[in-house]
Amino acid sequence: MTRLLLVGGGHAHLSVLEALERDRPAQLEVVLVTPSPFHIYSGMLPGWMAGHYDRDQCQIDLRPLAQSAGVRLISQKVVLVDAGRNLVELADGQSIGYDLLSLDVGSEIDVSSLEKAGQRLLPVKPLDEFFTQWPRLVEVARAKPGYRVAVIGGGAAGVELALAARHAFNQAGLDAHVDLVVAEAGLLAGHGTKVRRRIERFLARAGVVVHALQATGVGTGVRLSDGSLLSADRIIAATGARAPRGIEFAGLQLDAGNYVAVDGSYRSVSHQNVFAAGDVSARQDVEVARSGVHAVHAGPILGSNLLAALKGGEPRSYMPRRHSLYLLACGPRYAVASWGRWSAEGIWVWYWKDWIDRRFVQRFARRIQATR
Repeated sequence: MTRLLLVGGGHAHLSVLEALERDRPAQLEVVLVTPSPFHIYSGMLPGWMAGHYDRDQCQIDLRPLAQSAGVRLISQKVVLVDAGRNLVELADGQSIGYDLLSLDVGSEIDVSSLEKAGQRLLPVKPLDEFFTQWPRLVEVARAKPGYRVAVIGGGAAGVELALAARHAFNQAGLDAHVDLVVAEAGLLAGHGTKVRRRIERFLARAGVVVHALQATGVGTGVRLSDGSLLSADRIIAATGARAPRGIEFAGLQLDAGNYVAVDGSYRSVSHQNVFAAGDVSARQDVEVARSGVHAVHAGPILGSNLLAALKGGEPRSYMPRRHSLYLLACGPRYAVASWGRWSAEGIWVWYWKDWIDRRFVQRFARRIQATR
Protein backbone atom coordinates (compact mmCIF):
# COMPACT_ATOMS: atom_id res chain seq x y z
CA MET A 1 0.00 0.00 0.00
CA THR A 2 1.10 3.53 -0.80
CA ARG A 3 0.31 6.02 1.95
CA LEU A 4 -0.77 9.59 1.27
CA LEU A 5 -0.65 11.67 4.43
CA LEU A 6 -2.65 14.89 4.62
CA VAL A 7 -1.63 17.19 7.47
CA GLY A 8 -4.17 19.90 8.27
CA GLY A 9 -7.84 20.42 7.45
CA GLY A 10 -7.53 23.73 5.61
CA HIS A 11 -9.31 25.11 2.54
CA ALA A 12 -7.08 23.33 0.02
CA HIS A 13 -7.46 19.90 1.61
CA LEU A 14 -11.24 20.12 1.30
CA SER A 15 -10.74 19.99 -2.46
CA VAL A 16 -8.25 17.14 -2.05
CA LEU A 17 -10.92 15.11 -0.24
CA GLU A 18 -13.28 15.83 -3.14
CA ALA A 19 -10.68 14.67 -5.65
CA LEU A 20 -10.05 11.44 -3.73
CA GLU A 21 -13.77 10.73 -3.55
CA ARG A 22 -13.99 11.01 -7.35
CA ASP A 23 -10.78 9.22 -8.30
CA ARG A 24 -9.01 7.27 -5.59
CA PRO A 25 -6.23 5.03 -6.93
CA ALA A 26 -6.19 1.38 -5.93
CA GLN A 27 -3.77 0.26 -3.24
CA LEU A 28 -3.74 3.73 -1.68
CA GLU A 29 -4.08 4.42 2.02
CA VAL A 30 -4.94 8.00 2.92
CA VAL A 31 -4.64 9.49 6.40
CA LEU A 32 -5.76 12.98 7.41
CA VAL A 33 -4.25 14.40 10.61
CA THR A 34 -5.79 17.60 11.97
CA PRO A 35 -6.32 18.93 15.51
CA SER A 36 -10.08 19.43 15.06
CA PRO A 37 -12.60 17.37 13.09
CA PHE A 38 -14.20 20.65 12.00
CA HIS A 39 -13.06 23.10 9.35
CA ILE A 40 -14.07 26.64 10.30
CA TYR A 41 -14.64 28.83 7.26
CA SER A 42 -12.81 32.06 8.08
CA GLY A 43 -14.77 34.13 5.56
CA MET A 44 -17.88 33.90 7.74
CA LEU A 45 -16.15 34.76 11.03
CA PRO A 46 -17.08 38.50 11.00
CA GLY A 47 -20.69 37.63 10.15
CA TRP A 48 -20.78 35.18 13.05
CA MET A 49 -19.38 37.82 15.43
CA ALA A 50 -22.01 40.28 14.22
CA GLY A 51 -24.80 37.77 14.86
CA HIS A 52 -25.74 36.91 11.26
CA TYR A 53 -24.72 33.23 11.51
CA ASP A 54 -24.53 30.58 14.16
CA ARG A 55 -21.42 28.47 14.55
CA ASP A 56 -22.83 25.44 12.73
CA GLN A 57 -23.34 27.56 9.61
CA CYS A 58 -19.64 28.51 9.59
CA GLN A 59 -18.03 25.10 9.92
CA ILE A 60 -17.69 21.89 7.94
CA ASP A 61 -17.57 18.48 9.57
CA LEU A 62 -14.53 16.70 8.13
CA ARG A 63 -15.47 13.25 9.42
CA PRO A 64 -18.16 12.31 6.86
CA LEU A 65 -16.09 13.89 4.09
CA ALA A 66 -13.12 11.75 5.06
CA GLN A 67 -15.30 8.66 5.33
CA SER A 68 -16.79 9.26 1.87
CA ALA A 69 -13.28 9.59 0.40
CA GLY A 70 -12.01 6.48 2.20
CA VAL A 71 -9.69 8.56 4.38
CA ARG A 72 -8.74 7.72 7.96
CA LEU A 73 -9.00 10.82 10.14
CA ILE A 74 -6.82 11.30 13.22
CA SER A 75 -7.69 14.26 15.49
CA GLN A 76 -4.21 15.17 16.67
CA LYS A 77 -1.70 17.97 16.29
CA VAL A 78 1.48 17.36 14.30
CA VAL A 79 4.63 18.57 16.08
CA LEU A 80 7.34 17.37 13.66
CA VAL A 81 7.58 16.83 9.93
CA ASP A 82 10.74 14.84 9.25
CA ALA A 83 11.23 14.94 5.49
CA GLY A 84 14.47 12.97 5.71
CA ARG A 85 12.78 9.95 7.29
CA ASN A 86 9.38 10.39 5.57
CA LEU A 87 7.41 10.57 8.80
CA VAL A 88 5.55 12.96 11.06
CA GLU A 89 5.31 12.91 14.84
CA LEU A 90 2.10 13.75 16.66
CA ALA A 91 1.59 15.50 19.98
CA ASP A 92 0.54 12.22 21.63
CA GLY A 93 3.85 10.57 20.69
CA GLN A 94 2.68 8.62 17.65
CA SER A 95 4.78 8.54 14.47
CA ILE A 96 3.22 8.09 11.03
CA GLY A 97 5.25 7.33 7.94
CA TYR A 98 4.27 8.44 4.45
CA ASP A 99 5.09 7.93 0.80
CA LEU A 100 3.47 11.21 -0.26
CA LEU A 101 2.82 14.14 2.06
CA SER A 102 0.57 17.20 1.69
CA LEU A 103 0.64 20.09 4.18
CA ASP A 104 -2.25 22.53 4.68
CA VAL A 105 -1.89 23.65 8.28
CA GLY A 106 -2.29 27.41 7.82
CA SER A 107 -0.35 30.10 9.62
CA GLU A 108 -0.40 31.86 12.97
CA ILE A 109 -0.88 35.49 13.92
CA ASP A 110 2.38 37.31 14.60
CA VAL A 111 1.86 38.63 18.13
CA SER A 112 5.54 39.14 18.97
CA SER A 113 5.06 42.88 19.57
CA LEU A 114 1.91 42.34 21.66
CA GLU A 115 2.87 39.46 23.94
CA LYS A 116 3.43 41.66 27.00
CA ALA A 117 -0.32 42.31 27.06
CA GLY A 118 -0.63 38.83 28.58
CA GLN A 119 -4.14 37.50 29.15
CA ARG A 120 -5.70 40.52 27.46
CA LEU A 121 -4.37 39.32 24.11
CA LEU A 122 -6.72 37.38 21.82
CA PRO A 123 -5.27 36.41 18.41
CA VAL A 124 -7.87 35.71 15.73
CA LYS A 125 -6.04 32.44 14.98
CA PRO A 126 -6.38 29.64 15.86
CA LEU A 127 -10.03 30.05 14.87
CA ASP A 128 -11.27 27.33 17.25
CA GLU A 129 -9.97 29.30 20.23
CA PHE A 130 -11.36 32.58 18.94
CA PHE A 131 -14.81 31.01 18.48
CA THR A 132 -14.65 29.93 22.12
CA GLN A 133 -13.39 33.24 23.49
CA TRP A 134 -15.55 35.78 21.61
CA PRO A 135 -18.89 34.92 23.36
CA ARG A 136 -17.07 35.10 26.71
CA LEU A 137 -15.71 38.53 25.77
CA VAL A 138 -19.25 39.76 25.04
CA GLU A 139 -20.50 38.46 28.39
CA VAL A 140 -17.71 40.25 30.25
CA ALA A 141 -18.49 43.45 28.32
CA ARG A 142 -22.13 43.10 29.31
CA ALA A 143 -21.14 43.19 32.98
CA LYS A 144 -18.56 45.98 32.68
CA PRO A 145 -19.75 49.38 31.38
CA GLY A 146 -17.09 51.19 29.37
CA TYR A 147 -15.48 47.96 28.17
CA ARG A 148 -12.72 48.63 25.65
CA VAL A 149 -11.59 46.44 22.76
CA ALA A 150 -8.55 47.27 20.64
CA VAL A 151 -8.25 45.53 17.28
CA ILE A 152 -4.68 45.49 15.96
CA GLY A 153 -4.22 45.19 12.21
CA GLY A 154 -5.02 47.43 9.28
CA GLY A 155 -5.74 44.73 6.71
CA ALA A 156 -9.10 43.33 5.65
CA ALA A 157 -9.29 41.06 8.70
CA GLY A 158 -8.68 43.91 11.16
CA VAL A 159 -11.30 46.11 9.51
CA GLU A 160 -13.93 43.37 9.44
CA LEU A 161 -13.30 42.31 13.03
CA ALA A 162 -13.47 45.87 14.35
CA LEU A 163 -16.74 46.58 12.54
CA ALA A 164 -18.21 43.21 13.56
CA ALA A 165 -17.34 43.87 17.22
CA ARG A 166 -18.87 47.35 17.04
CA HIS A 167 -22.08 45.99 15.52
CA ALA A 168 -22.32 43.16 18.07
CA PHE A 169 -21.97 45.63 20.95
CA ASN A 170 -24.60 47.92 19.40
CA GLN A 171 -27.05 45.05 18.92
CA ALA A 172 -26.58 43.98 22.54
CA GLY A 173 -27.00 47.56 23.79
CA LEU A 174 -23.61 47.51 25.49
CA ASP A 175 -21.56 50.48 26.65
CA ALA A 176 -18.36 49.39 24.92
CA HIS A 177 -15.67 51.02 22.80
CA VAL A 178 -13.74 49.72 19.79
CA ASP A 179 -10.38 51.08 18.62
CA LEU A 180 -8.60 49.98 15.44
CA VAL A 181 -4.81 50.31 15.30
CA VAL A 182 -3.55 50.12 11.71
CA ALA A 183 0.18 51.01 12.07
CA GLU A 184 2.01 53.58 9.97
CA ALA A 185 1.25 51.69 6.75
CA GLY A 186 -2.32 52.88 7.09
CA LEU A 187 -5.67 51.33 6.44
CA LEU A 188 -6.02 48.55 3.82
CA ALA A 189 -2.57 48.94 2.30
CA GLY A 190 -2.58 47.44 -1.18
CA HIS A 191 -6.24 48.21 -1.83
CA GLY A 192 -7.50 51.01 -4.05
CA THR A 193 -8.04 54.57 -2.85
CA LYS A 194 -11.82 54.33 -3.30
CA VAL A 195 -12.02 51.27 -1.09
CA ARG A 196 -10.00 52.91 1.66
CA ARG A 197 -12.19 56.02 1.56
CA ARG A 198 -15.37 53.98 1.74
CA ILE A 199 -14.09 52.01 4.74
CA GLU A 200 -12.80 55.16 6.46
CA ARG A 201 -16.27 56.70 6.20
CA PHE A 202 -17.95 53.57 7.48
CA LEU A 203 -15.57 53.23 10.43
CA ALA A 204 -16.24 56.86 11.37
CA ARG A 205 -20.02 56.40 11.15
CA ALA A 206 -19.79 53.22 13.24
CA GLY A 207 -17.81 55.00 15.94
CA VAL A 208 -14.62 52.95 15.55
CA VAL A 209 -11.61 55.15 16.38
CA VAL A 210 -8.68 54.55 14.02
CA HIS A 211 -5.05 55.01 15.10
CA ALA A 212 -2.41 55.03 12.34
CA LEU A 213 0.37 54.13 14.76
CA GLN A 214 2.43 51.11 15.71
CA ALA A 215 1.21 49.21 18.78
CA THR A 216 3.24 47.42 21.45
CA GLY A 217 1.57 45.31 24.11
CA VAL A 218 1.71 46.43 27.74
CA GLY A 219 0.02 45.25 30.89
CA THR A 220 -3.00 47.56 30.57
CA GLY A 221 -3.43 47.62 26.79
CA VAL A 222 -1.12 48.86 24.05
CA ARG A 223 1.50 51.56 23.89
CA LEU A 224 1.29 53.50 20.62
CA SER A 225 4.35 54.71 18.75
CA ASP A 226 3.60 58.35 19.68
CA GLY A 227 4.07 57.39 23.33
CA SER A 228 0.40 57.41 24.27
CA LEU A 229 -1.30 54.55 26.11
CA LEU A 230 -4.41 52.97 24.63
CA SER A 231 -6.18 51.17 27.45
CA ALA A 232 -7.93 47.94 26.46
CA ASP A 233 -9.72 45.23 28.34
CA ARG A 234 -9.13 42.89 25.40
CA ILE A 235 -6.77 43.11 22.42
CA ILE A 236 -7.82 41.28 19.26
CA ALA A 237 -4.74 40.62 17.13
CA ALA A 238 -5.27 40.52 13.36
CA THR A 239 -1.69 41.44 12.55
CA GLY A 240 0.53 39.80 9.95
CA ALA A 241 0.96 36.06 9.59
CA ARG A 242 3.90 33.96 10.71
CA ALA A 243 4.77 30.34 10.03
CA PRO A 244 3.27 27.93 12.59
CA ARG A 245 5.59 27.62 15.57
CA GLY A 246 4.04 24.43 16.88
CA ILE A 247 5.46 22.35 14.01
CA GLU A 248 9.14 21.67 13.35
CA PHE A 249 10.03 21.11 9.71
CA ALA A 250 13.13 18.94 9.56
CA GLY A 251 14.87 18.68 6.19
CA LEU A 252 12.37 20.65 4.13
CA GLN A 253 13.61 23.80 2.42
CA LEU A 254 11.96 26.85 3.95
CA ASP A 255 11.98 30.48 2.87
CA ALA A 256 13.25 33.38 5.00
CA GLY A 257 9.96 33.45 6.93
CA ASN A 258 10.12 29.68 7.71
CA TYR A 259 7.32 28.83 5.29
CA VAL A 260 7.60 25.69 3.15
CA ALA A 261 9.16 26.69 -0.18
CA VAL A 262 7.10 25.37 -3.13
CA ASP A 263 6.97 25.74 -6.89
CA GLY A 264 3.97 26.60 -9.08
CA SER A 265 2.47 23.13 -8.62
CA TYR A 266 2.76 23.44 -4.81
CA ARG A 267 5.46 20.77 -4.70
CA SER A 268 8.33 21.28 -2.27
CA VAL A 269 11.40 22.62 -4.06
CA SER A 270 13.56 20.25 -1.99
CA HIS A 271 11.44 17.07 -1.76
CA GLN A 272 9.48 15.64 -4.68
CA ASN A 273 7.15 13.67 -2.40
CA VAL A 274 6.02 16.68 -0.36
CA PHE A 275 3.38 19.24 -1.32
CA ALA A 276 2.18 22.26 0.66
CA ALA A 277 -0.63 24.76 0.03
CA GLY A 278 -2.37 27.56 1.88
CA ASP A 279 -0.68 29.85 4.36
CA VAL A 280 2.04 27.35 5.34
CA SER A 281 3.49 27.49 1.82
CA ALA A 282 5.60 30.10 0.04
CA ARG A 283 5.65 30.14 -3.75
CA GLN A 284 9.18 30.66 -5.08
CA ASP A 285 8.14 31.56 -8.64
CA VAL A 286 5.58 34.30 -7.96
CA GLU A 287 4.37 36.37 -5.02
CA VAL A 288 1.04 35.14 -3.64
CA ALA A 289 -0.76 36.90 -0.78
CA ARG A 290 -1.64 34.79 2.26
CA SER A 291 -5.37 34.81 1.66
CA GLY A 292 -8.12 32.24 1.84
CA VAL A 293 -9.01 33.26 -1.71
CA HIS A 294 -5.80 31.71 -3.05
CA ALA A 295 -6.05 28.66 -0.80
CA VAL A 296 -9.53 27.93 -2.17
CA HIS A 297 -8.40 28.32 -5.79
CA ALA A 298 -5.24 26.28 -5.20
CA GLY A 299 -7.20 23.38 -3.70
CA PRO A 300 -8.34 21.73 -6.96
CA ILE A 301 -4.81 22.14 -8.38
CA LEU A 302 -3.35 20.47 -5.30
CA GLY A 303 -5.84 17.60 -5.53
CA SER A 304 -5.02 17.10 -9.20
CA ASN A 305 -1.26 17.20 -8.56
CA LEU A 306 -1.37 14.71 -5.70
CA LEU A 307 -3.23 12.26 -7.94
CA ALA A 308 -0.74 12.96 -10.74
CA ALA A 309 2.16 12.25 -8.38
CA LEU A 310 0.57 8.94 -7.43
CA LYS A 311 -0.09 7.94 -11.05
CA GLY A 312 3.06 9.33 -12.66
CA GLY A 313 1.24 12.18 -14.42
CA GLU A 314 2.27 15.76 -15.10
CA PRO A 315 1.56 18.40 -12.42
CA ARG A 316 -0.44 21.54 -13.09
CA SER A 317 0.42 25.08 -11.96
CA TYR A 318 -1.80 27.65 -10.31
CA MET A 319 -1.24 31.18 -11.54
CA PRO A 320 -3.05 33.72 -9.36
CA ARG A 321 -4.94 36.50 -11.06
CA ARG A 322 -3.53 40.00 -11.00
CA HIS A 323 -6.37 41.15 -8.75
CA SER A 324 -8.44 39.26 -6.20
CA LEU A 325 -12.00 40.05 -5.26
CA TYR A 326 -12.43 41.12 -1.64
CA LEU A 327 -15.87 41.59 -0.12
CA LEU A 328 -15.42 43.37 3.21
CA ALA A 329 -18.18 42.86 5.76
CA CYS A 330 -19.03 46.07 7.63
CA GLY A 331 -20.85 44.74 10.70
CA PRO A 332 -24.51 45.08 9.69
CA ARG A 333 -25.72 43.48 6.47
CA TYR A 334 -23.62 45.86 4.41
CA ALA A 335 -20.30 45.30 2.64
CA VAL A 336 -17.67 46.94 0.44
CA ALA A 337 -16.31 45.28 -2.70
CA SER A 338 -12.69 45.67 -3.80
CA TRP A 339 -11.23 44.52 -7.13
CA GLY A 340 -8.08 46.39 -8.11
CA ARG A 341 -9.11 50.02 -8.47
CA TRP A 342 -12.81 49.16 -8.74
CA SER A 343 -15.01 49.44 -5.68
CA ALA A 344 -18.68 49.32 -4.71
CA GLU A 345 -20.69 49.17 -1.51
CA GLY A 346 -24.16 48.44 -0.26
CA ILE A 347 -26.56 45.91 1.17
CA TRP A 348 -26.41 44.05 -2.15
CA VAL A 349 -22.65 43.57 -1.75
CA TRP A 350 -23.23 41.91 1.61
CA TYR A 351 -25.77 39.51 0.09
CA TRP A 352 -23.32 38.80 -2.72
CA LYS A 353 -20.70 37.88 -0.10
CA ASP A 354 -23.28 35.90 1.86
CA TRP A 355 -24.18 33.90 -1.27
CA ILE A 356 -20.52 33.09 -2.02
CA ASP A 357 -19.76 32.07 1.57
CA ARG A 358 -22.87 29.96 2.04
CA ARG A 359 -22.34 28.28 -1.32
CA PHE A 360 -18.80 27.26 -0.31
CA VAL A 361 -19.91 25.73 2.99
CA GLN A 362 -23.03 24.12 1.52
CA ARG A 363 -20.99 22.57 -1.27
CA PHE A 364 -19.45 20.30 1.37
CA ALA A 365 -22.57 20.10 3.53
CA ARG A 366 -24.41 18.52 0.59
CA ARG A 367 -21.66 15.92 0.39
CA ILE A 368 -22.07 15.26 4.08
CA GLN A 369 -25.81 14.76 3.68
CA ALA A 370 -25.22 12.42 0.73
CA THR A 371 -23.07 10.13 2.89
CA ARG A 372 -25.69 9.74 5.58
